[in-house]
Amino acid sequence: MRAQAGMSAVFPKLVLFDLDGTLLDSAPDMLATVNRMRAARGQGPMALEALRPHVSKGSRAMSAVAFPELGGEVPGAMVREFLDTYEQVLGQHGVLFEGVAELLEAIEAAGSRWGIVTNKPEYLARQVLPGLGWEARCALLIGGDTLPERKPHPLPLLHAAQVLDTAIADCAYVGDDRRDIESARAAGMRAIAALWGYRPDGDDPREWGADVLAGSVSELRRPAFWDALR
Repeated sequence: MRAQAGMSAVFPKLVLFDLDGTLLDSAPDMLATVNRMRAARGQGPMALEALRPHVSKGSRAMSAVAFPELGGEVPGAMVREFLDTYEQVLGQHGVLFEGVAELLEAIEAAGSRWGIVTNKPEYLARQVLPGLGWEARCALLIGGDTLPERKPHPLPLLHAAQVLDTAIADCAYVGDDRRDIESARAAGMRAIAALWGYRPDGDDPREWGADVLAGSVSELRRPAFWDALR
């Protein structure tokens, strides 16, 4: 049984978040990326609805969906092209999910800290922060290439707690992908599944093993939500 977590008045001492699909609706930026790639190959634009469920799966998965003729075999050069193209459009179309700004302010006001653990390459994730005014507010950012392992391995979350000198029992992780929940469970952190994010049809969050499912960002501001996790 997990140890009871230390909390501020409302939140755990440290709340860690995935980035794409959890804090940031980056699907429009990803769509601009694949449509540039498709245009370069003489193909028409892809619809957002077709790409959106795959955004949390990363550049290779999105490239596979954008170019089904590859049969899922995406060459490394195309992944590199995706990342380079994405860097050119990063932040031009994406927006915070509704309620995220207020949630982060509430966490800070309660005396807790928040950070980001994402599988996005660190150099790209860091470029997101200035446009949001998060450079000084985000306690820590770990990307998919920061450490030898990435989610669903527990190392990124364990490392985050260690760097910020916070007990695992005083941390929670919020993410919209199965790998987020698996990583949190393996690290011993409370795992919160964000239902507003990106996931393919048939991927049931109730099967991920999360401690709780959050249907909206606003739920995470309610003391009763966190009381249920004590």
